[in-house]
Amino acid sequence: MNKHVNNVAPEATDLSRRSFLVGTAAAGLVLGYAGVPGIGEALAAPSNFEPSVWYAIAPDGLVTVTCGKADMGQHIASTMAQIVAEELGAKWSDMRVQLASNDPKFNDPVLGAQITGGSWSTMMNFEAMSRAGAAGRMALTEGAAAAMGVPASELVVRDSMISHPKSKKAMSFADVVKSGKATKTFTPDELKAIKLKTPDQYTMIGVSVPQLDIPSKTNGTAKYGIDVMLLGMAYGAVVPPPVRFGATVKSVDDSAAKKVPGFIKAVTLDDKTGTTSGWVVAVAGTYANAKKAAQALKIAYDGGPNAKVSSQSLLDEAMRLQKQEDSGQFFVKDGDPAAAFGTAAKVLEAEYTTSINIHAPMEPMNATAEFKGEILHIYSGNQFATRSGAIAAGAAGIDPKFVVMHQMWLGGGFGRRLDADMMIPAVQAAKAIGKPVKVIYTRENDMTMDFSRPLTYQKVKAGVDGDGKLIALSHDVVSAWPTQRWGIPDFLTPSVDKKGPLDSFTVNGADFFYTVPNHHVRAIKNEMAHNATPSGQLRSVAPGWTFWAVESMIDEIAAAAGKDPAQFRISLLDGAGKNDGGAQRLRNTLLAAMGLAGYGTRKLPKGEGMGVACVSSQERATASWTACVAHVAVAPSGEVTVKKLTVATDVGTQVHPDNIRAQVEGAALWGLSLAMYEKATLKDGGIEQTNFDSYTPLRMSQVPEVAIAVIANGEKATGVGEPAVTVIAPAIGNAIFNASGARVRALPITAEAVKGAMKA
Repeated sequence: MNKHVNNVAPEATDLSRRSFLVGTAAAGLVLGYAGVPGIGEALAAPSNFEPSVWYAIAPDGLVTVTCGKADMGQHIASTMAQIVAEELGAKWSDMRVQLASNDPKFNDPVLGAQITGGSWSTMMNFEAMSRAGAAGRMALTEGAAAAMGVPASELVVRDSMISHPKSKKAMSFADVVKSGKATKTFTPDELKAIKLKTPDQYTMIGVSVPQLDIPSKTNGTAKYGIDVMLLGMAYGAVVPPPVRFGATVKSVDDSAAKKVPGFIKAVTLDDKTGTTSGWVVAVAGTYANAKKAAQALKIAYDGGPNAKVSSQSLLDEAMRLQKQEDSGQFFVKDGDPAAAFGTAAKVLEAEYTTSINIHAPMEPMNATAEFKGEILHIYSGNQFATRSGAIAAGAAGIDPKFVVMHQMWLGGGFGRRLDADMMIPAVQAAKAIGKPVKVIYTRENDMTMDFSRPLTYQKVKAGVDGDGKLIALSHDVVSAWPTQRWGIPDFLTPSVDKKGPLDSFTVNGADFFYTVPNHHVRAIKNEMAHNATPSGQLRSVAPGWTFWAVESMIDEIAAAAGKDPAQFRISLLDGAGKNDGGAQRLRNTLLAAMGLAGYGTRKLPKGEGMGVACVSSQERATASWTACVAHVAVAPSGEVTVKKLTVATDVGTQVHPDNIRAQVEGAALWGLSLAMYEKATLKDGGIEQTNFDSYTPLRMSQVPEVAIAVIANGEKATGVGEPAVTVIAPAIGNAIFNASGARVRALPITAEAVKGAMKA
């Protein structure tokens, strides 16, 4: 049996790849990686051929691709390997994957920071990984040509073999690597000049090959953060305050905790990064005893400025801010909606809201911290290694160059692991007791201290002319600003009214591809929500609420104008001006969804209806074109049954068809869950829902039929992890209206709201 079982490289090989070239970047990191067990033996092994920092070919011919993205079940590591294998000419059974560390060499000038989100990974990595694979193939080919004494132009590369048909000579990748003949290097300009395959030449892209990470994840050899075990390790259980943010610890009485076997210490966090406030971590020899000690601690708090804030407080403040003409900054400012409203034949106004939503991944937050001399080692699964390393360093009070992050597989992320709060108690506890400490959140910790999707309030006003044509639309979006909280200026967007930067990740999607001559979008920061409920990015980010408002209002306008809502959208997707190209792709996607669903082709029973929505998630510049037709039944009681969701998506180039369908289906069901079932509430500054009995995502019994159409047209690859989330809620809301006449404008959609709207 091959020693590289399950297509995941063993730890020693993994760490040798991570350590390679570290010495050219930071002496501190050399110290950190040099101290890792097994690394000396790995470095003594025969030399690999490394055409790129992102993959290496071993003397046995195995190709190990290093994935700089977090893999949380979306199989992005396998996708990166598949892209490399296509241009490299490698046999799929020879491919292996491993996850990148925070080694500076992985901060690629082309691929950017190590962040996983926004459905960006395949879209932004496809070309660079393709060029890396092609460069490796060319280097191997030249090496083989030199070894065989034949022209490189006459060689054929296929399935990890390089053959010369005329002479019938052949060498495997392993042969070339062992020969040492593969020495060609490429400048950035030479890499850009490589002619890549065209879609008609693909043999690997577009094939549903076995995912490389599944065997290890099913036999237990894949290591998640929660699996980490270190010699002499202690455990930490956190005690967060009853207030989500802003509380401080006044005193800690640990007298009862000292009676718990194995109790070591209660550490009050002093978090200079501002990520946590008012937290204590109880440390003991086992996790069970750490939890017992945590429960035994008697902690007195100062609740701080947010101790009386509620969901209603946040909504009231949002409504107050929206009414102020000078609030916020403009994200879109085309034409003059106010003037157009004055001449419009009909003006409509509506308010749309979404509640606080929680990520709740199955693997709760966890991190293990260990100090080895000056070096801090962090073991955790995270989606933003660049930022997380800095937060861990801040918690430890050391320079970030002395932090070595060991990226683990993620048992769910959905944006939650873009934050690194779990590292802070682990780091400070390890520093306090002088031993490695693993911190694991309980489900209650995870829910009440989540960096949640923010509560949002949106006011939309639209004007149509005498022919029912949309001539003006203004859209105000009020929410906390999750991205601004990160403190990274590059993630903010200059406002078009020059009032300063805004968080575009709260308004993306409002800059749609419909042609509207007078269109304003205003981003308004709800400072109260920003402080009381520090928000994060939840799967779909802003389009999860902006398209709820946009696509619901488009339907309301169509109804007021007496037009079919699907045909009304098609008329707006004319591709004029800045909407050229994108509007046509979105139009085609909508038509595909309508065709697959049979929209408008049959009379539905009383109380049933179909609704449509189409979106360009995630951001306008990185859009994936997605449409949905939702089929619902509405009972007289207001109860809604979602019978079927039909989703069409234009992915450009599809790497792995089965995985794309799985991602789209999962995203659609996540969107259904947000639309119908999920709601968190704030009371006295704290999240009220503590587990799945009170925070209730979609259950298996509630899953409807889901039909998916994937449009693969050979264009640039787009993202698929999030867009389908954003199209579901408005399609359902629009279907409810067509089934019952009830217009709902708040998420989640409740039977009470539907029944009330039916009466109205």
